[in-house]
Parts: sequence; structure tokens; C-alpha cells
Amino acid sequence: MTKRILITGGAGFVGSHLADALLEAGHQVRIFDSLAPQVHTERPPNYLARGAELLIGDMRDLEAVKHALREVEVVFHLAAAVGVGQSMYEIAHYMSANTQGTANLLQALLDRKVQVEKMVVASSMSLYGEGKYLCGGHGEVAPPPRSVNQLRAKQWEIRCPVCADLLTPIPTNESKPLDCTSIYALSKKDQEEMTLLFSRTYGLPVVALRFFNIYGPRQALSNPYTGVVAIFASRLLNHRSPMVFEDGLQMRDFVSVHDVVQACLLAIEHREADGMALNVGSGHPISISDVAGELTRCLGKRLPAQATGKYRAGDIRHCYADISRAERVLGYRPKCRFGEGLGELVEWLRSQHAEDKAHEMVRELTAHGLTA
Repeated sequence: MTKRILITGGAGFVGSHLADALLEAGHQVRIFDSLAPQVHTERPPNYLARGAELLIGDMRDLEAVKHALREVEVVFHLAAAVGVGQSMYEIAHYMSANTQGTANLLQALLDRKVQVEKMVVASSMSLYGEGKYLCGGHGEVAPPPRSVNQLRAKQWEIRCPVCADLLTPIPTNESKPLDCTSIYALSKKDQEEMTLLFSRTYGLPVVALRFFNIYGPRQALSNPYTGVVAIFASRLLNHRSPMVFEDGLQMRDFVSVHDVVQACLLAIEHREADGMALNVGSGHPISISDVAGELTRCLGKRLPAQATGKYRAGDIRHCYADISRAERVLGYRPKCRFGEGLGELVEWLRSQHAEDKAHEMVRELTAHGLTA
């Protein structure tokens, strides 16, 4: 059945792919996006589907949000300022864009005379802080963030808080206590908790999808605070080595944007997920150094990754997804292996121009004492 669907942040990386899929399924799609210059060098972006209605506006403008919601039946709330490092020195911006922006959306929904049928919210793996670990003597452990002293000493790995033995990372499930290590993570936690609280209070079905590291075509290559794959790609397209923090052995879960879209579509179809937070990842860890190496190889470059030995405030060591809940509740199955997804990304990259701003990012972080 055709639905009238609003995607906040719909002109962005994930939102534009979601819009394509919804249009292909026969839905009517409205996009509400501020087209922030840091993300969008072209306004509007040339990849945006012509079949979607575009409203340019800011989530912090309550009247604009109310206007965007008119006659809408389903909402995908993807709008957010993104970037762990930048959030640590642009605190007011991140909290207003993400937390207040979401508050405006909920207020606008409450003020409507007719309730929407469902809302899907883009949450984040950053809520977890460190992932889950296993200690040989003490079982599963959810360790606190690494101390500044530990990072300055370049002691990157996590040790058991009880016996000080090195810990082994294991898949992180949704029961792991949340432990935000950045302002960005805190604002995403606000988005998730506010919308789920609204769901319980007012009976609006809401699903929060905790996205892990998303990669694929249409990433903002000239935004130095976007995903690490895009940052590496920008460096390589400018004939520079990927810049890796710490020793490069930290592990993440990289999920294709197509699998993320799959999860979004499943979330509006399955009532069993209402009121839940669900991990959306690949379920497989890969080191940052391996990501840099694979991307370099696929682009045919001979530029080995440069391990800086520096840390960034807000970074965690290891975290990858346990996706069993999403598999059980949504029927979610990742379809795109990392190598396949990287091949698609590289094909797209060959037609792109990117401005490498990685040194600008490091300069800003250093000026605020957020890296050393």
C-alpha cells in the first residue's frame, strides 16, 4: 500500500538511498533537509531522486518541521549533525541540531490532530562507548572508557577492570550498558531515548536502529568528520596516504548503505520491532588498517596507511555488532560483503572529486586539546 513518507535528513548519504528505495516501492516521498554546506557541496545534490519532494529547512525551526509533517503517514528521522571529534568543540551546535531538533519533531507530532502510523529513528553504535569484551577469568565485561593517561602512554588495548588482563572483543548486543564518550554520542542517545519515551507515552510505534559504520556511494567526501571510509577515500583521491589514528588495529563493524536501507524498510513492516532499539551492522569486525589497505588496493594506489600514533578524544578501541535481535525481529540479513561493497564504492569514487581536509580536522582537534 502506498504511504506518504517523510525523511528528515533525506538529502544525505543514507537518506537519499532510502528515498530511492521507497520511491521504487511505490511510496510518495518528501525530503526535509537543511543542505548543510559541510555535507553538501552541491545544493541540492545531483543524485537526489527527482520523484521526491524536497523541502529545505532546519529541524530547529518548529514551524518548518510542522509544515514538513503535513499529510505524512510514516516518518524516518535521519537528520543529525554527524561527527565525534567536531562535536567535542561545537557542543551547542550538536546539541541544538540533534537534541532540540528531535524535540521539535516530537512537539510537531504531538500537535498534529492525526497521528502518524510509524516512525523509524536513526540511532548509533556510538551510544555504547566501548564494545563488549571477554575476560578469561571474569567472563563478559563492559569496560569504562580508556583514561587520558592510558591514551597518552599509547596503551591502546583494553584491560579487565578487575584483574588487569587484556580483554578480547566480542559482539556487542543491545543489552550492553550505554556509555557515551562524545557529545555526538550523547546527542544521539537523546534522540533515541526521547523518541522511545514518546512512543511509550503516546502510543506512536517507534523503532530505533543503532547503525554501525556505514559506507557506500554518496558519502560526503569533503567532510573530514564523516565516516572513516570516506575520509580515507578523500586522501587517496588526492594522492595522499590514509591517516590512521592510534596503531590502526582498532576494530569496527562496517555495514553497506544498502543493508541499512534494507533494515529501514523492514522496520516499517514489522510491528514486533515497535518500541525496540536494534543493532544494524554486518556482524563482522575489521581493523581500521585493513580498511585502509583494502581501499588503497581497490583504487590501485601505492600509498600505505600512515599510523599517526595519536589518539582522539571520544574514540573507542573496539566495537562490532551482535545483529541477532534484528535478525530475529526484522528478518534482517546483511547481503553485501565488505569486499563487494567496497568494489561498488570504488566505481563511484572514480567519477568523484574530493577536497582532502584531514589536516584541517587534525588542526582543529589539536587546537582544542582533543588529540595528542
